[in-house]
Amino acid sequence: MKKQKILSGMRPTGRLHLGHLVGALNNWIKLQEEFECFFMVADWHALMSEYENPSDIRKNSIEIVKDWVSCGIDPRKSVVFVQSMIPEHLELAMVFGLLTPLGWLERCTTYKEQLREIKGRMLATYGFLGYPVLQTADIALYVADIVPVGVDQLPHLELAREIIRRFNSLYAKDIFKEPKPMLTKVSKLVGLDNRKMSKSYGNFISLSDTAETVKKKVYGMYTDPNRTRADIPGTVEGNPVFIYHDLFNMNKEEVSDLKKRYQQGKVGDVEVKQKLTIAINAFLEPIRQRRLNISDSDAEKIIKDGTERARETAKKTMGKVKKCLHQMM
Repeated sequence: MKKQKILSGMRPTGRLHLGHLVGALNNWIKLQEEFECFFMVADWHALMSEYENPSDIRKNSIEIVKDWVSCGIDPRKSVVFVQSMIPEHLELAMVFGLLTPLGWLERCTTYKEQLREIKGRMLATYGFLGYPVLQTADIALYVADIVPVGVDQLPHLELAREIIRRFNSLYAKDIFKEPKPMLTKVSKLVGLDNRKMSKSYGNFISLSDTAETVKKKVYGMYTDPNRTRADIPGTVEGNPVFIYHDLFNMNKEEVSDLKKRYQQGKVGDVEVKQKLTIAINAFLEPIRQRRLNISDSDAEKIIKDGTERARETAKKTMGKVKKCLHQMM
């Protein structure tokens, strides 16, 4: 029985961190066992926000692939590729751009939010406004059946479905299918400082951080601000240190004991963070070791092989689009 296709990707804007792992990668690793997965390094999307300083995008693309593979993405089971190495992405985005009303893009809540939130960069550009069109082309090019999304991303996928629906109604109904959402429980990991985890805040633990770097970051973590002494009962709920314990400390008895003593004022932050440091480093060590065995040339070969496989599908899809349009012109 033919497997259904899934398309997902990440922008190469920096090293991956624990938030990427719990929010997406853990799910990808499971999906590759059941579906035909296309995992894309979305460098064109990165360029949309980093166009003034694109020098790190290529290096970050290599590093992302290393992170993916060291965490468990298997290039033999999944197609790992770089978006810009397949010209059909821009070709199909141009076709979709011709038929997408501006109003659909201007109402996109993410566009408005990022214009407000991202400081120091001029993002009121044609490319940034049109990123949902390129995103739709990414999905449609591989005729993806399913796109894994969280509830907050459903409007983005519905816009992609609208664009595909419009193409189908104008030209042909046998090239693209409307992708269906696969609702996933996306665990949004809070930042080390209890703010939203963000590259600009630097409030995260990278998958490639050394044991000593992890220790420094954990010891600087935000805890209960009302707890000025170890003998004062503390709050566990919503406390970043215990959120991380729940996710990364495999010794659940230890976690339960720490929580109980913390709430009773019988354990200090130093001990809680010391044990969290040990737990996170134990969790990351196998990933670090696998990463050490993946060279830049290994990652480049994975990208080259995956891109060749992805291009076969992309060329076939774009060939159908061109044939359809040429017959109508």
